[in-house]
Amino acid sequence: MEVKAIAKYVRISPTKVRPLADVLRGKKAADALTMLKFTPLKGSRLVGKTLKSALANAESARTIDLDNLVVKTILVDEGPRLKRFRPRAMGRATRIIKRTCHITIVLSEM
Repeated sequence: MEVKAIAKYVRISPTKVRPLADVLRGKKAADALTMLKFTPLKGSRLVGKTLKSALANAESARTIDLDNLVVKTILVDEGPRLKRFRPRAMGRATRIIKRTCHITIVLSEM
């Protein structure tokens, strides 16, 4: 059985989260949480929050053994971009793009 959790519109660039997701793919859920706890990146806190949500979803299902859960897939998709403008020299303005992402975690039993 599979359990899924999605975090949408997370205010971090997907290119910063994808290397972290590649490390966690295929690991046990408890080991992945421990790795995220000791990783000093902003993305680790956000992915950890989503992973805890997936574990809570599995706990509410009551048919899944939490000790045998494995991170089956982690998807980090690009969300909408926030477009802002910053004043520059000689009356000009430049665009600043603030990227967002959607984090999807699927857990399954071994």
